[in-house]
Amino acid sequence: MTQRPWRILVVEDEAIIARDIAMQLQALGYTVLGPAASGEQALALAAGMQPDLVLMDVHLAGAMDGISAAQVLRDNYGLPSLFLSAFDGPDSLQRAKLCEPAGFLVKPFESYELRDALNSALKPRA
Repeated sequence: MTQRPWRILVVEDEAIIARDIAMQLQALGYTVLGPAASGEQALALAAGMQPDLVLMDVHLAGAMDGISAAQVLRDNYGLPSLFLSAFDGPDSLQRAKLCEPAGFLVKPFESYELRDALNSALKPRA
């Protein structure tokens, strides 16, 4: 029996970066969902698409930042988030840790860094 590829929801408010991440994920063999450009949009997409993991930018445009959205996704759907950020300030990092993230990637990152972070974040299926 063949298992479906892991489904990754990309939440990134910069379209060029979201497209680049999606291309990297596809090249690595993942199914890309989204992208979502806001926390609110991420919640709506996650409810209908049932991703295995969320690649979540910490700083999003709109009322809900990535950390708040990740917390709701974890609480409501049990979804792990792998945070993406160009900013690594201590306040954001402390808030993000409360969500028990699957990991952190600092932008910009290389494809092998994304691959390694995803391999760590996604547990093998039984």
